[in-house]
Amino acid sequence: MKRTSRDIRTANRYEVLRQIIAESPTSRQELAAATGLSLATVATLVGELLDLRMITEVGFEDSAGGRPRGLVAVNASGGALIGVDIAETYVHVELFDLGLNVLARAEEDVRAGESLPGQVVAHVATAVGSVVAQAGIEGARVLGVGVSVPGQVDRATGISEYAPNWDWHEVPLLDLLTEHIAYPLYLDNPLRASAVAELWFGAARGARNAVVVNLGTGVGAGLVLGGGLHRGVSNSAGEWGHTTMVLDGRPCRCGNQGCVEAYVGARGIMTNLRELAPDSPLLHPEDQTATIDALARGVAEGDPVACRTVHETARYLGAGVADLVNLFNPEIVVLSSWVALALGEPLLREVREAVARHALPRPLAATEIVLSPIPTDPVCLGAATFALEGALRTVGQKNGKRASPGASPGASPVRTRTATPPA
Repeated sequence: MKRTSRDIRTANRYEVLRQIIAESPTSRQELAAATGLSLATVATLVGELLDLRMITEVGFEDSAGGRPRGLVAVNASGGALIGVDIAETYVHVELFDLGLNVLARAEEDVRAGESLPGQVVAHVATAVGSVVAQAGIEGARVLGVGVSVPGQVDRATGISEYAPNWDWHEVPLLDLLTEHIAYPLYLDNPLRASAVAELWFGAARGARNAVVVNLGTGVGAGLVLGGGLHRGVSNSAGEWGHTTMVLDGRPCRCGNQGCVEAYVGARGIMTNLRELAPDSPLLHPEDQTATIDALARGVAEGDPVACRTVHETARYLGAGVADLVNLFNPEIVVLSSWVALALGEPLLREVREAVARHALPRPLAATEIVLSPIPTDPVCLGAATFALEGALRTVGQKNGKRASPGASPGASPVRTRTATPPA
C-alpha cells in the first residue's frame, strides 16, 4: 500500500518522539542528526509535540561558538499508555507514562479450558481496569491500549485470524474488546511488539538488522530489517516457529509436523524432558510454567536430567537460530519471552555453541546472540508503543481537533464504542 503524506508525517512525528523518549533531554539539532530529518522539519514536529504537551522545554545547553541550544524532554505526565500481552497461559497488562515508565501492573491466569474468546476478553478487561485503578489516573489521560495476541493478526480489521494454540479462526477480537474497554484500541502480534521493544529500549537499540526470537508457549521471530519493523505483505512475517525442523517429526498445534515450535516451545521442551526421563519429578504435565521453572532450578543445582533437557532444547534452537542468521544476516539475535528469561544464561551458552556449529562463518561472525535485557514485559512495552503511534496518528488537524481514525504505519485503526469500521 502506498503511503500518503499523512502517513509519512505520522511516521516522522513518531520517530522524533521516540528519540526524545530515548535521549531526554535532547536538542532539535541532535534530533535532526538522529532521525535524518531536516532541522526545519524537526522544529515543526517538536512544536506539534509541545502543543500536545507530550514533551516540554527544559532549558538550554551551550554550543561551540553559537547560540545556546534549546533542550526538550518527554513530558511523562502528559498521558498514559497501556500495553496488553495476551499469551496462551496468562494475560499481563502494564500501564506506562509517556516516558514509557511502568506505573502499574496486573496479571490474570488463563487456565486450561479458559481460552474461548469471551473468557480471554474478560481477563483483559479486568486487568486493564486494575492498572487504571492502581495508577489512580483519570480515564481521559489514557491515550490508547495496545493489545498483543498470539498468532496471525489482521491489524486493519482487528481480527485474530488464526491462533493455533487456541484453535481460534477469524475471531473479531477488537470488536469484542470494544464492548468492555472504552479507550482507543490497537491490535497486533507479540513478534512485532517484542521487536519494537528491543529496537526502542533493548538489545537491538541502534541496530539496523535484528531478529528477536520469542520463546514461550508459542515461538516466532520478530524482524527488524533496514532499521524498521518488517511485517510482510499480510502482517505475517516472522512465523519461524512454524517452519519445518524435522521432516515427519512431532505433531504441532498448527496441524503440521516437525515445526520448530514443537521442539523449543514450552510444550516442546516438556516433550524433550518426557522423552529423556518420563518419570522425572521436574515434569508437571499440566503446568508449563512449573515445568520450565523446575528445569531452571535443576540446571542451577546441576541436576543431570535438567541439564540434558536444556542441552537437547538448545541443539534444536541453535539449528533454528542458525537458519535465521544465514537468512537475514542480522547484527544481533535476541532471545526473549518467558521461557528464555527462565532458562537464562545456561540456555544462552548452549544456543551460542549450537549456532556456531550450524551457521555459515561469515554471517555468524557479524552476529551477537544475547538475552533480552528489558526488565519489564517486552510485549507490553512494544504494545504500548503501538498505542502511542496510534495516538500520534490522530494528531494533525488545526485548532486542537483530532483527525479521523485510520491505519498508521505501525498500529491498527483506533476502535472505540462509537468508531466506524474501516472501509
